[in-house]
Amino acid sequence: MTQPRHRSQQLTGPDHRLDPDHRDDAGRRPGEVPGAGGGQEGSPGRLRTAAPPRTRTPSPGGLTAPGQGRRWPRSFEDRLTAPLPGLRSFARFAREGAVRPKREGLADIPRIPCRPEPLPRVDGRQVAVSWAGHASWVIRIGGLTVLADPVWSRRILGTPARVTPVGVPWDALPPVDAVVISHNHYDHLDLPTLRRLPSDTPMLVPGGLGRWFTRKGFRQVVELDWWESARLGGVRLDFVPSHHWSKRTLTDTCRSLWGGWMLTAPGAGSGPGDGEGERRRVYFAGDTGYGHWFRRIGERYPGIDLALMPIGAYEPRWWLRDVHCDPEEAVQATLDLGARRMAPMHWGTFLLSSEPVMEPLHRVRDAWAAAGRPREDLWDLPIGGSRVLGD
Repeated sequence: MTQPRHRSQQLTGPDHRLDPDHRDDAGRRPGEVPGAGGGQEGSPGRLRTAAPPRTRTPSPGGLTAPGQGRRWPRSFEDRLTAPLPGLRSFARFAREGAVRPKREGLADIPRIPCRPEPLPRVDGRQVAVSWAGHASWVIRIGGLTVLADPVWSRRILGTPARVTPVGVPWDALPPVDAVVISHNHYDHLDLPTLRRLPSDTPMLVPGGLGRWFTRKGFRQVVELDWWESARLGGVRLDFVPSHHWSKRTLTDTCRSLWGGWMLTAPGAGSGPGDGEGERRRVYFAGDTGYGHWFRRIGERYPGIDLALMPIGAYEPRWWLRDVHCDPEEAVQATLDLGARRMAPMHWGTFLLSSEPVMEPLHRVRDAWAAAGRPREDLWDLPIGGSRVLGD
């Protein structure tokens, strides 16, 4: 099968570490968080991003990455919004929990909208998003093609096979310029998919996850902490907080970070030295529960054109509330962000929880209408569907 090619681009990251006077859209320096100095989520005032690394090592292919002297904490548990479940919660889940819908909830699988279509033609000034299913997106912005949490496999560890096909055939992808990863859970980080890309494809990953990528043979890897950014071909990619956690093996709980991504097109005035022009900004939430980070992200990055928001895998609520939004929370998070449009994701692909398969779509449509938002700004795409900003 044809592999997507990788165009050589210069990637610098984190860009603010080269400029001690760098400020984000809200005028804050790296590591400076509203209300810093205490509070929840590992106390934002204790984020380990304020002190820049002492060394930087140029990598092959024009990639500038943090130097080998950079040390990540052994654990990111202090970034959790809420404590992870304990023995009592696991015992309750064993009694009451369910990881699949009931039979009547599965009956609507044939109704899940899945209409693969050719990717739209776009130029370097346009932004297009295509939903491949679950949390996997093809994002074309600033002349780049970026894959977000790409999972093209039929099966992932510990989960039944996907109930809908991948919406974008692999051999239909344009040349891939970069990959962004939100966290290390298997339904978001899929090694068989990544190995279909050239080994020099730039991988932008959460802090603490870089070693996993280099051990797998990837040669251009940038690890970022919350509020840090990299640049590729003029596009700025910022790693932002989320309400989630990380785990891939029995012994690596919270050993790497988790978060979302903000992609800003060139000329959007996103920071010092950026040109003036029409803003094009896409937020990819990854996996997240609802919480105060959304408002803070919106303050730092105003003018979000589109928020790609998870709406599924939320039942039983007492078990998943802290790490997965339900549809109503996803809509509220979009409002908190100040985003104009929302595109739902994280439903209709892998059955990870017990809500009926079509319920997330029905509920998000109702919540969007109840919030008084224009119907045309809810991009409830079918799997395989695409939209272009400005259409």
